[in-house]
Amino acid sequence: MSADILIETRHLTKVYRDFWGRPKKVALRALNLQIERGEVFGLLGPNGSGKTTTIKLLLGLLFPTEGEAFLFGRPASDVAKNARIGYLPEEPYLYRFLNAEETLDFYGRLFNMPAARRRQRAAELIELVGLTADRKRVLREYSKGMRQRIGLAQALMNDPELVILDEPTSGLDPIGTRWMKDLIHDLQRRGKTVLMCSHRLDDVQDVCDRIAILHEGELQELGAVRTLLQDADRVEMQASGLPLSEELRQDLEALVQKYGGRLDHLGHPTTTLEALFLRIVAESKAHPGRRYLPSQS
Repeated sequence: MSADILIETRHLTKVYRDFWGRPKKVALRALNLQIERGEVFGLLGPNGSGKTTTIKLLLGLLFPTEGEAFLFGRPASDVAKNARIGYLPEEPYLYRFLNAEETLDFYGRLFNMPAARRRQRAAELIELVGLTADRKRVLREYSKGMRQRIGLAQALMNDPELVILDEPTSGLDPIGTRWMKDLIHDLQRRGKTVLMCSHRLDDVQDVCDRIAILHEGELQELGAVRTLLQDADRVEMQASGLPLSEELRQDLEALVQKYGGRLDHLGHPTTTLEALFLRIVAESKAHPGRRYLPSQS
């Protein structure tokens, strides 16, 4: 196994059986996968496609029916490897009667971190996830989005080499979602490897270098996001400072036809709803008291 390969699966298969041992559900079938050190890799698929099963097999929480999985060159069943992993489940289980500082202190104890280091690391992570003002509140008073943030903080408590995120934007509003995606990019810049699974296609498209698409437990597609999304049958051109006109359309249409093509569309590009939302919120903060007024006809 190459040093550049952080995760590798070989014919990884998981079959759930009923009480009598009869096959009931093939959750994952013969998955062959390699994830390189330092990349953001996305597991994509509808509910029940085998994403969470794959993560649990990698963490050693489940045992494969067939095949093997390796992390850091060690079998997934080797518990010692988990000290180098941070894991955020889709529904993080946290003690509701502890506050943020106590929660992170508890998880720091599990890694045998000294008390001074636990306090320092907890303060850093609470600030990182934006919960400084709420660090003394018990977790039962937190919203789902806030629980997601403290769940991420506990996943980073041990400064892991590999961060595994299961539906990391679940419960987050658009601002929180943008924050999460920026944080994933920041983790990559720090040399971390990130494995995330999601059914939110825009999130995966924004942050992942490569993706694997699963359906009914089988790998259907694997590759770089840009390559998979590229439409080789179409050519795109962007220009600025150019007013639209009928004359421009006719000239461009003639030029495209000259080279055997067809002009499908000519118009202004659109932004995303996320970008529009974030821009409006930023402008609202910059100009307090301003509000939308209908145009007067």
